[in-house]
Amino acid sequence: MSVIILLTGCSGKSGLEPSGTGRLPAIEPDYTDVTIPPNIAPMNFRIEEEGDCFWLTATSESGALSIDVRSSDGVIKFPAKSWKKLTGASAGSRIKIEISASRKSSGKLEKFEPFYMNVSEEPADPYLTYRLIYPGYYNWSHIRIMQRSIESFSEETLIDNKILDMNCINCHSFNQYNPGKFMVHIRGSNNGTYISDKGRFLRVDPKIESMPGGATYPSWHPGGKYIAFSSNQVRQGFYAKPEKLIEVFDLVSDIVVYDTERNLTYHADDGDTTGYLKTFPSWSPDGRWLYFCRALQTGSQSVMTLDDIEETRYDIVRIPFDPETAGFGKTEMVFNASLNGKSASFPRISPDGRYLVITLHDFGTFPIWHREADLHIIDLSTGESRKMDINSSETDSYHTWSSNGKWLVFSSKRTDGRTTRPFLAYFERWDKTGKPFILPQKDPAYYDKLMESYNIPEFVNGKIPLGPRDFAKATAIEPVGAKSGNPERSLSTKTIEKAGMERNPGEKSIHE
Repeated sequence: MSVIILLTGCSGKSGLEPSGTGRLPAIEPDYTDVTIPPNIAPMNFRIEEEGDCFWLTATSESGALSIDVRSSDGVIKFPAKSWKKLTGASAGSRIKIEISASRKSSGKLEKFEPFYMNVSEEPADPYLTYRLIYPGYYNWSHIRIMQRSIESFSEETLIDNKILDMNCINCHSFNQYNPGKFMVHIRGSNNGTYISDKGRFLRVDPKIESMPGGATYPSWHPGGKYIAFSSNQVRQGFYAKPEKLIEVFDLVSDIVVYDTERNLTYHADDGDTTGYLKTFPSWSPDGRWLYFCRALQTGSQSVMTLDDIEETRYDIVRIPFDPETAGFGKTEMVFNASLNGKSASFPRISPDGRYLVITLHDFGTFPIWHREADLHIIDLSTGESRKMDINSSETDSYHTWSSNGKWLVFSSKRTDGRTTRPFLAYFERWDKTGKPFILPQKDPAYYDKLMESYNIPEFVNGKIPLGPRDFAKATAIEPVGAKSGNPERSLSTKTIEKAGMERNPGEKSIHE
């Protein structure tokens, strides 16, 4: 079966002298030799070669299915139904892409070397959610949380702060990829943690007096009862050099666990009195371990100097957790990044519990402002670690596993060095992944025009049946304040001093 798409403005190939180029065509985005899921939307791209008319043929490896596209401007848009049939028939094999270009001035038909798209047998989860935010340091005048079908180009707004009194919205998290059970933070006049369970909302405030700041950076326990948060007092510092603009750091931070059924907040405490910064919690798939990032508290005063910040390096640790009693055991080291002069962020464990992917960078806690930030993987059964082969020369971070453990989505600044874009990569095994590809768009030039960054991309296994008006209505719910699950825990004098440190005029905490 062959589907032919004819676009006006192109003459035929007949009468043109064929000529082989001996090279691959230049295309944008670069989808050559990528590995894609069988349920991905059409991988539209533009051909960046000179020509008056372009021809493309995409063929399944068996040769049974093909798509022919003719374009006068080099923009290739595959028909959705034909693409779906082609990728479905090519699962576990390859799609061959052949491109030719004609130029009237030379009277020749240039034929480029074919390239391939590998199609995996395993699909990715059908939806992604992410926050769209301008890549600045302070402005949250327009923030949206979106849901996008990866199987089509359908994108819908889940939450829009324009109808929430311009409040800051952040930190969305799902229970087991479930679109019917998730939470999101809203900061400002409608502040609170909004929990949606089968369309019903709770508005809670997990913060208790012994926490140094609000609850943020959530991770939902697989059992659905608990949510782990870090509690941070965050500050920003600015450099006077063009190659390094900003540093984001914690003055104080801690890990807590919120019981959604009993409205209790527990400190993830093992009795160690050493001064630590703790952040970015993440549950193991069995719910018996809580992983997080931990650094020795630096600086003897209430102010963090640049030297203090650059000497702060986080390791990955974990603490045992009993879901029946909400009790904690002794914290143990998982990955000692500081021993090698590095800092680790964003621990994310594969659904089978074997692999841990982290972001590794030179120092500090906020790698999205670090160009050297790369994704590393740890085999939890052996302790062996390695740098993943999906990294670039720009920032790579904010990664998440798919529910079947075969796909990673992450944010990367590799396109322009400033804005983060969502990239997907096939996870074949711990030392081999498919070439990552940017989330396809109907218009291949879409990312060139978009000024916003993609923040915290998360896989979801279905469409979320809510929209902005539902969240606007939920702001009418009275917030419920949490109570302490371990009231004997209190802030140290030093922590109180840092948490209450006077800010610069006009400065606000990132999490207010």
